[in-house]
Amino acid sequence: MSGGIWLLPALPLAAAAVLLLGGHRTDRWGHLLATAAAFASFVVGAVLFASMLGRPSDERAISEQVFTWIPVDSLRVEFGLQLDQLSMCFVLLITGVGTLIHIYSIGYMRGDPARRRFFAYLELFLAAMLLLVLADNFLGLYVGWEGVGLASYLLIGFWQSKPAAAAAAKKAFVVNRVGDVGLAVALMIMFATFGSVSYADVFAGIDGAGTGTATALGLLLLLAACGKSAQVPLQAWLGDAMEGPTPVSALIHAATMVTAGVYLITRAHVIFEAAPAAQVAVVVVGTVTLLFGAIIGCAKDDIKKVLAASTMSQIGYMVLAAGLGPAGYVFAIMHLLTHGFFKAGLFLGAGSVMHAMDDETDMRRYGGLRALMPITFITFGLGYLAIIGIPPFSGFFSKDKIIEAAFGAGGAQGIILGSATVLCAGITAFYMTRLMLLTFFGSKRWSTDPEPHPHESPSVMVWPMIVLAIGSVGAGAFLSVGGTLEHWLEPVVGFDHPHLPVPIWVITAGVLIVVLIGVVIAYAQFRRGDIPRTPPEDVSVLTAAARQDLYGDAVNEAVFMRPGRQLADAMVVVDDRGIDGAVRGIGTSLSWASKHLRRLQTGYVRTYALYILVGTALVVAAALFGRIG
Repeated sequence: MSGGIWLLPALPLAAAAVLLLGGHRTDRWGHLLATAAAFASFVVGAVLFASMLGRPSDERAISEQVFTWIPVDSLRVEFGLQLDQLSMCFVLLITGVGTLIHIYSIGYMRGDPARRRFFAYLELFLAAMLLLVLADNFLGLYVGWEGVGLASYLLIGFWQSKPAAAAAAKKAFVVNRVGDVGLAVALMIMFATFGSVSYADVFAGIDGAGTGTATALGLLLLLAACGKSAQVPLQAWLGDAMEGPTPVSALIHAATMVTAGVYLITRAHVIFEAAPAAQVAVVVVGTVTLLFGAIIGCAKDDIKKVLAASTMSQIGYMVLAAGLGPAGYVFAIMHLLTHGFFKAGLFLGAGSVMHAMDDETDMRRYGGLRALMPITFITFGLGYLAIIGIPPFSGFFSKDKIIEAAFGAGGAQGIILGSATVLCAGITAFYMTRLMLLTFFGSKRWSTDPEPHPHESPSVMVWPMIVLAIGSVGAGAFLSVGGTLEHWLEPVVGFDHPHLPVPIWVITAGVLIVVLIGVVIAYAQFRRGDIPRTPPEDVSVLTAAARQDLYGDAVNEAVFMRPGRQLADAMVVVDDRGIDGAVRGIGTSLSWASKHLRRLQTGYVRTYALYILVGTALVVAAALFGRIG
């Protein structure tokens, strides 16, 4: 079955080409073709997965060389694909959740005149992400990496007539380019050091390359991961990206773009294990981001931006786990998979609410929707219970494993990391309970002119939400019980059981208590539903900062944008007055010299005769003077 790997990205890529090149002729059935292509790719993945299960664990990885891509002197890069246990997890997530989002989009985008183009971009997104996780070398990964960036730009700015959407797309594109520089420079170092960019060659040679080289590669790859996965300090684009259609938000947050950074760190684990400093940097970034996103989520009133901040925080959990080495890789991927179910379900549920509320996103103008939208309420509620980690829902199994791994780091580090993850769990319970209460409970607060008439979404939107809700309930238990995912991924990333300072039940009980405290605080504050339709101005300093995304934009502007602009202005001066000045000076000097020398060329024969006479006289005089001397 190894010959079918290329079909995984080829099917959605071919559908994207048909829809983009076919133009308006495909408007009537383009969305159906795109959905069928996504589902076909999922079927291919499922068949390959079944084939993989039939082989011993150490023989499950299969590869496929498609063609020779770059044969230049000593650099030879094959366009190769590799499907192993790690990439298979992503293939099933991308195509499975992606197909559900396609089905949902058929209803959500009904009536949009550019629906065919929207589905073409979705297909391009799937194809790029599949190439990213299937490439057997860093250069192929880079192509998929850039393809994901392009597709996200097109989808976030899909409603480009809205200035906010156009600005958000540009912001996401530019911020990601900053991170992409890290991956590009890492590729150069790999070629200079190893003469190759393939995973096999780089990983085989990393121990002999020295700690300095390994650290440089690790930090550059981390920079790339921060851009794609919206981790501090490159997190500012994620909230603005909510300007795109809601299915885009679900796809970016659950199955594609923001998971790419976690994949990169996990795939390159050999590099990070050879560079302890880079591994510590990964842990620090993940820890800061999980708290950063949770605090922001507490202060947002836009339902999609609350979920965006939540994604930032949950990806922080995954990055932290990936930085803990073999004790955390499996749990990072486990949480990534469970998060794919409940976060996609939450975003689609938010889209269902917006669909019923005439695209209103402010939760202060919701209220009492549980009776009017029962299926959306139930499916969203199951996702809510999963993300806050209530047993036996999926988030309980995956997030608690990361918390245990954090405490298992040992010593002061373990206490700090474990405490941060537990605190974040409590904050998550608070802001997600706030979201549930403001949206589905209390009395209605949507009295506007014209007044919306909330109603349940059509079945084409409801069924994907139901399937994702089932995953939100059972995925964690399926992946965790009996060490299913541990045994599956161990041949690729290894696994070490964390050594806990206290029994597991103590940590579990402590986490649940903190989560329930967060729920109770939110319930006490928002249960009545008498929420003002506009947020109060008199708020605490922390709340004001959280409303401004903890001044992430301001910091980036002060640290990067303004110094960069000043440097650019200074270089303009150097270029204008220095380099260009020197060039202009040479030209001016030559012009001056030619202007004066030109006066010697009068065109009169008598003048030239006089010059000859004078010159002859001077020569004769010089000769006579020489003899006399």
